[in-house]
Amino acid sequence: MTKAEPADRAIPVSELLEIADYITKLKRGIAALRAQELTRDRIPMAHDELGSVVAATASATNRIMESAEAMMAIEAKTLPEYRRQVEAHIGDIFEACTFQDITGQRISKVVEALGQLEKRLSQFSTVVNVRDGEAEHDPEEARRKARAEKLLLNGPQLKGPATPQDAIDALFS
Repeated sequence: MTKAEPADRAIPVSELLEIADYITKLKRGIAALRAQELTRDRIPMAHDELGSVVAATASATNRIMESAEAMMAIEAKTLPEYRRQVEAHIGDIFEACTFQDITGQRISKVVEALGQLEKRLSQFSTVVNVRDGEAEHDPEEARRKARAEKLLLNGPQLKGPATPQDAIDALFS
């Protein structure tokens, strides 16, 4: 026993080995996240793909609306002439609807990127043995949730409990 370190305060070697092992696991877990790849490649790709989905959807909607408006404005003198003009506009509508296939492919890429992120974060939380609730409370997130709840900014619901259309109609009758 030395003057600087009383016997009752000495850290057992086994505890130091556990700490060193934990640090090694933590380093491996952080490396497995491949955070640079996520922030450099996957997240920007997801952002770009979703932006393209929004643009394609808006474009298709505009084309469909323009074709429908043009059909409503048709002033043909004969039935065959009317039919020819309507069929041309319907062809435009069908063509505009092909956006769905491309947007589905783009959304699949985003879903795959989010799945990779989820998998890596899950593996990391397992490695470091962290559970929700152990981190500090984020006041900005709390304000955002409170605002969304207050202003009913929850967006469309997924499958699940929702207000039935009959109940909504009853409010207006």
